[in-house]
Amino acid sequence: MHRTTATGPSMTPRRMRRPALAALLFLVLGAALAGPGLMVPALAADAAAPAPGMPGGMAAGTPSGAPTAATASGGEYDMRRAVESALRDNQGVVAARAGRDAAEEGRKSARGAFGPAVSTSYGYDRLNEKPRSMSRELDDDTYTWTVGVSQPLFTGLKLLSTYQRAALETERQSLTLDKSRLDLTVQVQEAFLAYLKSGENVRSARDALNRLLEQAKVTRAFYDVGLRPRLDVLQAEVDVSNAESLLITAENNHSTQHARLNTLLTLPVADDTAYVGTLVPVGFDMTLEQCLERAYRNRPDVRIAGKAVEIAGKDVRIADSGLYPQVSATFNWATDGDHPDVSGSTLSPTGFSQWSTGLRAEWSVFEWGRTWYSGQQARQVETQVRAEEANLRHEVAYEVQSRLLTLTDSSKRIAVATKGLAQAEEAYRVAVARYQAQVGTNTDVLDAQAKLTAAEAALTGAKAEYLDALSKLWAAMGELKPSLTDG
Repeated sequence: MHRTTATGPSMTPRRMRRPALAALLFLVLGAALAGPGLMVPALAADAAAPAPGMPGGMAAGTPSGAPTAATASGGEYDMRRAVESALRDNQGVVAARAGRDAAEEGRKSARGAFGPAVSTSYGYDRLNEKPRSMSRELDDDTYTWTVGVSQPLFTGLKLLSTYQRAALETERQSLTLDKSRLDLTVQVQEAFLAYLKSGENVRSARDALNRLLEQAKVTRAFYDVGLRPRLDVLQAEVDVSNAESLLITAENNHSTQHARLNTLLTLPVADDTAYVGTLVPVGFDMTLEQCLERAYRNRPDVRIAGKAVEIAGKDVRIADSGLYPQVSATFNWATDGDHPDVSGSTLSPTGFSQWSTGLRAEWSVFEWGRTWYSGQQARQVETQVRAEEANLRHEVAYEVQSRLLTLTDSSKRIAVATKGLAQAEEAYRVAVARYQAQVGTNTDVLDAQAKLTAAEAALTGAKAEYLDALSKLWAAMGELKPSLTDG
């Protein structure tokens, strides 16, 4: 049986093996760094290319002052500017604004019912035979002009209640606009944070691919000089392929989030808009009681529910108005003639006109309970909206508390993920050093690299979840914060 003493550790004295091993490692690493890499030209181009939707290869966390083409043209959007642009141009907000304006016109219409109503009419009649009076034949054409004025005096509070209801509807539509703006703000912030998170994932995936490519180069160099088996090379190349696939997925997700932001901002979906920002947690130190107090005071849907209760009360008064008499004052004037100028007839050449004035009271005494049951229906609706308002306040309390708990949980996970990332980076450095010193395995390096990538993803996810929870917490309190700061 033939044995070689060059590589057999049991046949070589320790003091002679270390210098030889050091010299051999020096040669191997030099060859790995100087020799051709495993990255093919197309893959190298992919690794150097910017992430989809990111100008000039700028990462999601690049400061906004970076010298890019988008900066020079003023086309960058940070979170605040993105929210403000969406609030200005989004068609959902435009529709809500039109609804508010329509309600205001309805209020003005209801206000006009308090004044007198003026009407006029002009008519022409022709008889089939000319009439005769005192043996005189009259004209068979008759022209009539009338003017009438009616002023309601008492309507069982119907006019007043209708106007007050219209005014409340205007306020409710205004609050609906506020809610639409608040909901859109959350959508834009959620999409913006998802975009930043996907950008960080692209960067992490690209770093992981580069680490694996370097490890594959070193493994190939070791294999070429007979220090590592073919299995190590195959494992390294498989991990490189997996990393390439993950990078493609991350870049596609990044492009998808970019398109979503363009849609919310009413921009062309394929527009190369530059969105900049970093996943930096923003401080928040309010208590649950403070959050609830602001939510009950500011949330548009809570205030809308309150307006709905008031409107239901006005509907009850409107329905009950039919139980009371309707009183109005009238004035009428009329003139007629046998010519279009209604200036009199043959018998009355100087013209004929008359006027009258009076009071009119109308009371529907019995309608088989129609008015009564209408009032009862309105009261049941009022009871319904009151119950819905009470239930909404309970739901608001739950939502605020759950958002606050999520924020607290995310804050704790950021601290844990930061510590875990530091440990994963150190573990990876140790694994690489041990492998290069021939005291560790390729599996140790690949495992440490996978844990490092997972630690980076965990930290990115914790930061994004924290900011997303903060965005939703501000919305739960009914406060519009374009940049997530309490300012």
